[in-house]
Amino acid sequence: MTNDSLVRSKIPIFAISCACLISLLAFGPRSAMGFFQLPMLQDTGWDRTTFGMAMALQNLCWGIGQPLFGIIADKYGAWRVLTTGALLQLLGMLLMAIAPSPLWLHIGGGVLIGLGVAACSFGVVLAAIARLVSPEKRSFAFGLGTAAGSAGMFLFAPISQGLIDALGWSDGLVTLGIFMLAIPLLAIPLRGNSSTSKIAAAEFKHSAGDALREALAHRSYLLLISGFFVCGFQVAFITAHFPAYISDLGIAARWAVVAISLIGFFNIIGSLAAGVLGQYYSKPILLALIYIARSILVTAFLLLPASPTTVVIFASVMGLLWLSTVGPTNALVAVMFGTRYLGMLGGIVFFSHQVGSFLGVWMGGFLYDIYGSYDGVWWLGVALGLFAAAVHWPIREQAVQRPVPQAI
Repeated sequence: MTNDSLVRSKIPIFAISCACLISLLAFGPRSAMGFFQLPMLQDTGWDRTTFGMAMALQNLCWGIGQPLFGIIADKYGAWRVLTTGALLQLLGMLLMAIAPSPLWLHIGGGVLIGLGVAACSFGVVLAAIARLVSPEKRSFAFGLGTAAGSAGMFLFAPISQGLIDALGWSDGLVTLGIFMLAIPLLAIPLRGNSSTSKIAAAEFKHSAGDALREALAHRSYLLLISGFFVCGFQVAFITAHFPAYISDLGIAARWAVVAISLIGFFNIIGSLAAGVLGQYYSKPILLALIYIARSILVTAFLLLPASPTTVVIFASVMGLLWLSTVGPTNALVAVMFGTRYLGMLGGIVFFSHQVGSFLGVWMGGFLYDIYGSYDGVWWLGVALGLFAAAVHWPIREQAVQRPVPQAI
């Protein structure tokens, strides 16, 4: 191997490593927001609906921003978008830390952090990764990127609780915001857009509008959108409300930290495993089985007597299933339509995920304040998991049929 080829072979590894670190930083602090709920509400006197609405808005703005930032990244490059996202998250956490009223909590913790995560999380990062690797390696590479986000969840659960204990919830949020300043530096190797990628440049050329119309007329793409809604509903509800749910069960708060950390740790394993399995087996069937497994797990957790042991088992198994849907879902979009507009088309699928996240987080707080229990949302998540399995099963894992240009 020549020195030139050796250098070229190392460039994707370095760039993918930076992309993984961005996923870790972008997803980690955001996944720890649930730890701030009870201390914030104790100091401010706000109710859980107020905090739940902020987290619901965060998820909704994440979903709305995802396809928009995806379009911008596809056209102008990932670095600008990732830098913008880092600054938005920093500003949002600062504003959330000093919010004098629920309105400012909703603007900072909801709108700004949501848009910031949209600009520097999976949609943009995975699209950048997709342009660095060949199609046969893409599923595993997506698994790596998703696993990095999982590692962020694993690391920032104890970090966030430690910051709250040492500094208080407000200064803890400020400290988390400072972590975002590393993202613009890590994003430098991800400069470029779809037109500068050799892989994307070799694909079918058409406009963004044509790509959108093609996707929205594709049955399997629409099924994928409807099924990913359920993933958002389930995981966002747990992220925002599980620490409070553990407290309501009379279990010590430290077990909530253990649970979120375990979800993050086993999520690394689950995301990598899904990436590997997606290279060799049907991605739609894999996704259907993941949703069925989630429904079975939640049912068992609700019916068995609550204890630290059941919390640990639930968190460990749920971790294996947590973000294992992200890699196969984005890989399916790439299989169907290529990578040229993956940021946009993957972002639209993710918008559905975040609509589900909005409802899961908001309904968790709203129904709790009415009935004093989270049970209704848990059982709705079980039913939706079975629905998601049903809609993923008939998805066809193949490229969209396009007309072949006639030779002149």
